[in-house]
Amino acid sequence: MTGLEPLEPDEDDGARDFVAVAYREEEYWDVDLFPVALTHDLHGLLHALRQQPSISGAIGFVSVDDDFFMIVRVSGRDVSSVFLSDVTAALEWPVARAALEYLDIDVPDEEALDQVLPAGDLSILADLGVDEMELGALAGAIDLYPDQVLASIAERLGFASSFQRAVDSLS
Repeated sequence: MTGLEPLEPDEDDGARDFVAVAYREEEYWDVDLFPVALTHDLHGLLHALRQQPSISGAIGFVSVDDDFFMIVRVSGRDVSSVFLSDVTAALEWPVARAALEYLDIDVPDEEALDQVLPAGDLSILADLGVDEMELGALAGAIDLYPDQVLASIAERLGFASSFQRAVDSLS
């Protein structure tokens, strides 16, 4: 997004990474940021999402580098759903590999992958207005960066301005 070449995962400074959490407070959505370290720690992310005060649960939006995104939804102590935008990310990124392990999906062989394929619960946001087809299409939109896809999803869910304000606070 800056025109710079992406860094290798072990050299990544996290400048493009973020975790935003969306939750409802009464009738309104609120969006906060979690520490960037949670972009690389699925179990830590799950723990942090479970701590959110919302009685209706929380949705975590994770953007990692320019490569992929994850959506994690929890309700109370239970993890409702996990969605990974691209299984090929598991070949490079431990957090994507952890998501596949959590979903009980084998990490694919590099030779077996020639396209972007999502994994997990495509209906993770269906009850909120983003159906399986739409989420699948957004995950496969290779012309969009992960943060752009997540901003588009936030808009569809009705909290675009809160989401953008939170993400803009990173700079």
